[in-house]
Amino acid sequence: MSRWEAWCVHLANLLVGGSGLIYAWLRYLAAPADPLALVHPWQPAAQHAHLLTAPLLVFAVGLLWRGHVWLGFRLGTPARRRSGTALLALAAPMIASGYLLQVAVEPDWRRGWLAIHLVASGLWIAGTIAHQLGPRRG
Repeated sequence: MSRWEAWCVHLANLLVGGSGLIYAWLRYLAAPADPLALVHPWQPAAQHAHLLTAPLLVFAVGLLWRGHVWLGFRLGTPARRRSGTALLALAAPMIASGYLLQVAVEPDWRRGWLAIHLVASGLWIAGTIAHQLGPRRG
């Protein structure tokens, strides 16, 4: 993977993960400034930032697949870090649930996709940190 690709992946993770964490905090933990308001005043901006930056992470996952994961499969090198394998497994449910959360209209489906997205995204963030900081296996 080239240096440019690595920076693209790191930047996408920072933008999407950061905006997602801020949005989740504003939506579930922060109280609105006005007692009569339904949402925090910054919540729509955080949601828009998350939705507009999410395609960057999808693109970055494609870069990872092409230049990092698939290359290892083609060369026959085993996965050196379990965190990378976990990230590979988390990418599809995180991306698919984020998309399906936007298009689902039935409340039960929305709650289900939301739960999957929150769990997969939380594990993605933790896995990304572990993958960057963890030791490489022989």
